[in-house]
Amino acid sequence: MTVNMGPQHPSTHGVLRLILELDGETIQSARTTIGYLHTGIEKTAEQKKWQQVVPLVERMDYLGAQSNSLCYVLSVEKLLGLEMPQRVKDIRVLLAELQRLASHLVWLGTHAMELGAVSMLFYAMRERELLMNINELVAGFRFFPSYFRVGGLREDLPRGFHDAVNAFLERFPKKLDEYEGLLTKNDMFRRRTEGVGVITEDDALAWGLVGPIARASGSDYDVRKYFPYLSYDQYDFEVATNVEGDVFARYRTRMKEMRQSVKIAKQAIQRITPAGVWACDDTRVVPPPKDKVYTEMEALIQHFLIYSQGFTVPAGDAYVPVEGPRGEHGVYIVSDGTNRPWRVKMRPPSLMAIQALPKQIQGGMIADVIAVIGSNDVVMGDCDR
Repeated sequence: MTVNMGPQHPSTHGVLRLILELDGETIQSARTTIGYLHTGIEKTAEQKKWQQVVPLVERMDYLGAQSNSLCYVLSVEKLLGLEMPQRVKDIRVLLAELQRLASHLVWLGTHAMELGAVSMLFYAMRERELLMNINELVAGFRFFPSYFRVGGLREDLPRGFHDAVNAFLERFPKKLDEYEGLLTKNDMFRRRTEGVGVITEDDALAWGLVGPIARASGSDYDVRKYFPYLSYDQYDFEVATNVEGDVFARYRTRMKEMRQSVKIAKQAIQRITPAGVWACDDTRVVPPPKDKVYTEMEALIQHFLIYSQGFTVPAGDAYVPVEGPRGEHGVYIVSDGTNRPWRVKMRPPSLMAIQALPKQIQGGMIADVIAVIGSNDVVMGDCDR
């Protein structure tokens, strides 16, 4: 029997369609159909000035918004040859790790709920709201802050930022213990996850899988360790890995990863002074200070040009990867020397995860499809773009 699962289905994590061929409840074959959420963001970026692309790319992988904008601005800054002050790097590290926690909390709540642990969604959303409050404090927006800009940050950190972050980091490890107490030794949860959706390390790498999926199969590949960006090489943390390669291993890998993100965030918040530089001093891309704009004609002209015409980026191309919540998330940009990108291309880890899905579910039960999709943590906005 051929069964359509999706594209409107509560457990496909977006508008994903699976065409399943079944023998009873056993899956004989599976085909994935994507494109239902195609937004044309990459093409739209070609019509925008360099700085205007930041809010666009945040809407691709909408759960890892600041990872998207981070790798985009790092790519542009690589072409411009800009070096950020250390304080800017540390703030970016901190917010990227808090974004990873927020994304993993959505994954944890929805994944557990789909396997029957309904109360987990409420617990996970409770802590995620605190992270959304920090985003709102920093930028006025909860979901898509657009706080990272080419050349630095949008503005300096607000009053109360350190207190809010420290309060969250003090509270969260105990909540992680609570989550694991509910799930890790839960007999029903383990029966639904152990030995389900197994993928080996070789198969994971052959399919281009990265991030927690590959690390749950034995790989130790983490962009933060292999190709350190910002100042990750100055932070003390471990790469979370497991070897079983099943749904339960992917769960444990992400739980370990959240603990490491807390460890990184605690180091970062200690390094960041409450006030200081929040952008580089390159006047090509960063507007002059307001006091100079009000008193010096040259500064006023430069301010006007940046906000009306934008800035130009030298011709060339650049690719910068970051370790997003779903793995290596990269941005490849091409500049033709104008004030708009000629091409913006993303490397979406969710697309690779969907490509490998038939390999993981073939021969399993139809009820396990939901467990595998949830453990892969796909975001269809990241896949379709």
